[in-house]
Amino acid sequence: MSSSISKTLSVALAVALPVLALPHGASGQDAAPLSAEQSDPRTLGWMQGFPPSADKIIRFSDSDYFSFPKSRWTVCHFRQLMPTTNVSRGLGAPTMLERKIDPAIDGVTFRPTGADQDMTWLQSLSANYTDGIVVLHKGVLVYEHYSGCLTEAGQHGAMSVTKSLTGLLGEVLVAEGALDDKVKVATVVPELAQSAFGDATIRQVLDMTTGLRYSEDYADPNADVWIYSAAGNPLPKPEGYTGPRSYFDYLKTVVKQGEHGPAFGYKTINSDALGWIIARISGKSVADLLSERIWSKIGAEQDAYYTVDSTGTPFAGGGLNAGLRDMARIGQLLLDGGMAGGQRLIPQKAIDSIRAGGDKAAFEKGGYPALKGWSYRAMWWITHNANGAFMARGVHGQAIYIDPTAEMVIARFSSHPVAGNAANDPTSLPAYEAVARHLIEQPTTP
Repeated sequence: MSSSISKTLSVALAVALPVLALPHGASGQDAAPLSAEQSDPRTLGWMQGFPPSADKIIRFSDSDYFSFPKSRWTVCHFRQLMPTTNVSRGLGAPTMLERKIDPAIDGVTFRPTGADQDMTWLQSLSANYTDGIVVLHKGVLVYEHYSGCLTEAGQHGAMSVTKSLTGLLGEVLVAEGALDDKVKVATVVPELAQSAFGDATIRQVLDMTTGLRYSEDYADPNADVWIYSAAGNPLPKPEGYTGPRSYFDYLKTVVKQGEHGPAFGYKTINSDALGWIIARISGKSVADLLSERIWSKIGAEQDAYYTVDSTGTPFAGGGLNAGLRDMARIGQLLLDGGMAGGQRLIPQKAIDSIRAGGDKAAFEKGGYPALKGWSYRAMWWITHNANGAFMARGVHGQAIYIDPTAEMVIARFSSHPVAGNAANDPTSLPAYEAVARHLIEQPTTP
């Protein structure tokens, strides 16, 4: 397939794969000149009116539909732009979160990494283009803030936080004995036998220590990511297209590079390979399994949804969209050792595996100098800090941050103009730690 065809196709799916898949430290675009306030989609008038004026319309087929500042509207409206599949919350009533707002959190101060001046928590929200953020302490909602395109009733793209839920489902199947993480991928998905995944173990896929020839260099029109995004694009393919036509079709073409095991390499295709493994073992898509095992049992307020390819396969590497409080409920589920509503939803063995972390030496080879001492396990990022914090991370600032010592969960949706988390980590990570200290020192619940 020519690079021109693949890149033309990928443009329309820029958020549903490439933008979501950018690794830590990559920007994907230049920093924006507009502040969070100036780029607020309500201020700019995107998609307002019946119909909107021609210069304010955003379409999936537009090449810039996820370019800043349009992206600040798009992150809350993927369902209006592309095909999706539902993640049902079930038919029961939601379990409402107890609220005891701590107004002092806005004034919590911290020193951003590399800075010479302190910043307040409230200032950091604007600096990081935060669309919504929730803080739970001991299961009680102590802070909530919305801005930009997001409201408490809205949904937002979780980007690569999706990977962590895919990893969680995989770890559950391992803990339950349905999936052996020591076996080769080809034994579970024979269609991948001739691909680079074939001789990798399930654990190597889970922890992203696979040796794959796969480039996510968005400046290179011939990079593999463009072919992958073309394959996953749900729009009709142009005349003459001969490449793969779905996520699964693409995975069969991946070529091995290096050896499996020694080094961490953040590649989105691992998550979609795991999604295929999960579907094959469970007989359900990741969307249906997530609903059955977790989403319908945590008292969620809203259904979630995934973007899909032309065959209806959910994008397991970055396609989840959800309400913010429900993302916080996921964090609380892990903080509570897999228990919710008096039921065990996640085996303790799965929680322990994630919290223990992965191979630090392998992670060190992945090239994350700002995350020194961290590791990666089952598609979760493990800080190994004094509080034992771990998190799910997505580009443009999506996060679920879990601090067991502080009994704290932070869920954040954001639309930072720079994709890579290197743009917001210097303020986000110390801010999370500062709020944890505040909650430990001044508990807000008995």
